[in-house]
Amino acid sequence: MKRSPDPSEVLRDIERTVLPNGVRVITERMPHVRSVSVGVWINSGSRAETAELSGISHFIEHMVFKGTKNRSAETIARAADSIGGGLDAFTSKEMVSYNVKVLDEHLPQAFDIISDLVRNPLFENADIQKEKGVILEELKMETDNPEYLIHEIFSSNFWKGHALGRSILGTRQTIRSFDQDTVDRYYRSVYTPRNILITAAGNLSHKKLTRLAEDHFGELKRQPASAQGVIPKPHAPLVFRNRNSLEQVHVYLGVPAIPMAHKDRFGWYILNAILGGGMSSRLFQNIREKQGLAYTVFSELTMYHDAGCMLIYAGTSPKSAGKVVESVVNEMHEMASSKVTEEELRRAKDHMKGSYVLGLESTSSRMGNLARQEVYFKKFLTLTEILEKVERVTVEQVQNLANQFFDPKRTAVAMLGPLEGFRVRRNDLMGGL
Repeated sequence: MKRSPDPSEVLRDIERTVLPNGVRVITERMPHVRSVSVGVWINSGSRAETAELSGISHFIEHMVFKGTKNRSAETIARAADSIGGGLDAFTSKEMVSYNVKVLDEHLPQAFDIISDLVRNPLFENADIQKEKGVILEELKMETDNPEYLIHEIFSSNFWKGHALGRSILGTRQTIRSFDQDTVDRYYRSVYTPRNILITAAGNLSHKKLTRLAEDHFGELKRQPASAQGVIPKPHAPLVFRNRNSLEQVHVYLGVPAIPMAHKDRFGWYILNAILGGGMSSRLFQNIREKQGLAYTVFSELTMYHDAGCMLIYAGTSPKSAGKVVESVVNEMHEMASSKVTEEELRRAKDHMKGSYVLGLESTSSRMGNLARQEVYFKKFLTLTEILEKVERVTVEQVQNLANQFFDPKRTAVAMLGPLEGFRVRRNDLMGGL
């Protein structure tokens, strides 16, 4: 009986081409599937904006769907629907993505649509005025969401004075200030060959996709690199916002972490998984299951090319807020002062390895993975290499990272809700110290 190959033993069929003008094309061939996911990535997100232009990257992402030189907004929607394409876009702090997933036979049509969006937006003044209203409503909707609001309150204070601390959506003032000239000028300064990355995964030919990329992007003129931004400096404020209209107190604690490509990132992934990365994590088991203090509690890593942060979130009742903070601090202190168990380490490793392998089953996941590896790592790790790095993480490494970064003096806190004068002091973050 023939044995199916272990996924970790299968080399990824990845090819990379750089067009003469600097546009990068990266593909991963997956001949066993019938779909293709393709994305055009702009290697510049909201952190590249000045305070006066806050939100313009997200605004442009919306505007390209309002019409191009070749298609109206309705035609764009119909063209995508006609080939069954899941056309999507998003803006993050460091990237903007336009992506679509289609049957392999529809890749040329899909690429034509997505490249038309990126290359030929009209930015009609009437559409700009209408979209301002749409995004202002989106901003209202998000600020009505306490989990979004507490995240923005935390970020704006943790990354105080830096673009990372500003909302991707912008502010009411900046959104209202955008006009046709401002939008077009910013678009032309950022949507340049040096910033354009095309990734695709699925049943495709690298040579054919490269030819499509040359046809649609080859005539763009190479431009000089833009200046590098300022490296963000983390802060550790204690911030409290009283809002009596809320039923819960929303709590964020955060500490500085590492940049995305740091050599210790796999140790951080394991640390995060054990602390608050799932239902078996310490925070979930202690705060929700054992004490019943919160319905939602978790930790997450937010990493950029030059900085990072670990966040811990909990939503709880006003009377339990102090106990939740105390419990979180105690778990952080415990991880810094004592080694995690071998059982916890094994469980976290198996969870991470399973997540990586399952991710390889999706063309869209691989398409996004290609972009992240190119932007942040400048190389493509095989699954075998990734699994080996996960396996090398030790209980000593996890403790050392916790001991190094879980510093009460560098821990930031933000709280939102019916606080009624409740405050956390710096001494309350000392735990068992």
